[in-house]
Amino acid sequence: MLGVVKSDGYLEPYSHIIEARYREYLSVKKRITGNRPLSAYACGHLYYGVHKKGKNIIFREWAPNATEIYLVSDLSSWKPHPDYKFEKIAGTENWEFIGKDDVIKNKMLYKLHIRWPGGEGKRLPSYAKRVIQDDATKIFCAQIWFPKQKYKWQNIAPVLTEENSAQPLMIYEVHIGMAQEEPKVGSFAEFENNVLPIIKKAGYNAIQVMGLMEHPYYGSFGYQISNFFALSSRFGTPEEFKSLVDACHREGIKVFMDIVHSHAVKNENEGLSRFDGTDYQYFHTGAKGSHPAWDSRLFNYAKEEVLHFLLSNCAFWLTEYCLDGFRFDGVTSMLYKDHGLERNFVSYDDYFLDNFEKDAAIYLALANDLIHELNPNAVTISEDMSGYPGVAIGIDDGGLGFDYRLAMGIPDFWIKIIKEKRDEEWSAGEIWHQLDNRRKSEKSIAYSESHDQALVGDKTIAFRLMDSQMYYAMNIESENVVIDRGIALHKIIRLLTFAVGGEGYLNFMGNEFGHPEWIDFPRVGNDWSYSYARRQWSLQKNKLLRYCHLGDFDKAMIKGCAEAMLAGPARCVRIDELGQVISFKRGNFLFVVNLSPFVSHVDYELDVDKGSYKLILNSDSELFGGFSRVPDSLVLDSFSRGYRNIITPYIPTRSALVFKR
Repeated sequence: MLGVVKSDGYLEPYSHIIEARYREYLSVKKRITGNRPLSAYACGHLYYGVHKKGKNIIFREWAPNATEIYLVSDLSSWKPHPDYKFEKIAGTENWEFIGKDDVIKNKMLYKLHIRWPGGEGKRLPSYAKRVIQDDATKIFCAQIWFPKQKYKWQNIAPVLTEENSAQPLMIYEVHIGMAQEEPKVGSFAEFENNVLPIIKKAGYNAIQVMGLMEHPYYGSFGYQISNFFALSSRFGTPEEFKSLVDACHREGIKVFMDIVHSHAVKNENEGLSRFDGTDYQYFHTGAKGSHPAWDSRLFNYAKEEVLHFLLSNCAFWLTEYCLDGFRFDGVTSMLYKDHGLERNFVSYDDYFLDNFEKDAAIYLALANDLIHELNPNAVTISEDMSGYPGVAIGIDDGGLGFDYRLAMGIPDFWIKIIKEKRDEEWSAGEIWHQLDNRRKSEKSIAYSESHDQALVGDKTIAFRLMDSQMYYAMNIESENVVIDRGIALHKIIRLLTFAVGGEGYLNFMGNEFGHPEWIDFPRVGNDWSYSYARRQWSLQKNKLLRYCHLGDFDKAMIKGCAEAMLAGPARCVRIDELGQVISFKRGNFLFVVNLSPFVSHVDYELDVDKGSYKLILNSDSELFGGFSRVPDSLVLDSFSRGYRNIITPYIPTRSALVFKR
């Protein structure tokens, strides 16, 4: 019996399906590799695209339906010319053109002009590693990019050792372009100089970078990919990104990339759609090849050439840029034929019967296998809202091989109770259940909000709690009950999520200090303004504003409490529905949260292990914008009452206390 079934008895009726899929995974792996390592197979980027060999510049493409391919550029007046015609390599579906470096010079812009039966069109190379957009015409072109000096890496990627093993993943989700305070597109260099020190100081040990793969529309947040091997040039050069990764490694910070293999942009002039005139080269044909909600193309994971392309893409980003792992976007969409749309996943049948996309599951397992073969310390994270069992369980145990799954239900839960319930109606038991209800055999990344909750059309937790009052009442001298409530609940929500919801934690940049405004990328509806596509770091730095209190609390929470995540799941001590108190322990840490807006609890009895309990984090401290109703220096010694060991702290309204034994 496979390990995933042993970990969940409800999977036993489906064990034959899981075992059959695992056998097929092994069969596909053997077929494509011939028993070689996966890394020897996933090397398309070393063959296709443009490469320099001596004085030769070699271009190669896979285009099975093409009848002619031309390199077009200024050299050919952007028209097909016989001097720049590709030759089809005998016995293959590959095409090749060899030019000289004294003609095809560095930084030259180019495209491919491809002809096929009944048509023709200009395309960007499928393996293009450098694509830039003309500011005036907005047209994208590939660019020859062979720097005179190869980037020399200075720092080794951080790995867990005995010295730093007490560091669970603390992920800071970032977008390079909107990370600057100025209303513009930020650069890799500006991020390295201005934002990286903020992340380091805040205590996070990983960044998850959005929008790195080239995408035509900036406002897509990088989720409508056109060029899978090209680093988005709007943020800078490949060497500048390598410098940023290198600087992160110097600071002990891992770098993960949001990788989008769930779909591709429909654009034909920039992307892969109808690259050789067919709609089925990389994608499913017909309705199955289009995502009904995202208006994008869907890969055919059953095709070996698609597996080769996508696996090579994983290998390229991991090796070329020394990345430390990936967050795979849209896993739910990949795993189900209906993409999980309008489905609640209330039965295990939803996971395993006719709706399941076996080929996508096999691809994801292959990708995880490859990534961990190339870098055993790499981290992979699955964005799956369906709760598919085994996403973050080893492949040989019948899982998909991810290291972590995102706890995607938590943000939705917080939004729901903030919107629908008065504070006095918040149920301690319901909150505990929603945070603790996860597969303990799989590691989770907990988060109370990500970029999704910060976009126009939604609201961050801070904005939901305080709304327009944030514009005029965040001065530390202001007395405002809405702001007081919002500050208190913001800290409590984040601490509960952090301490209960997973083995790692994620925060979107700026949300830790309650960034007051939504994200709105330049578009027609806002006159192409960058006013909201930025982060106002000065708000946190200004000690006259209460944003600094939220930022300082987040920093103290990570510094003081992250170690608790290494002690196994949280264990309930007391759930008090009437008093709205949640108390639990995790290792030597004791967390006590009073959600009540009206009742402070005096001499509140908690059963604990015998010992002395020191208060290490107090959300009500003046340091964090509270009222200091409990002294930060508090130490409580347990005492016996019959067969019990107890402590009896005072727990003020809307406060959280963390003790360490």
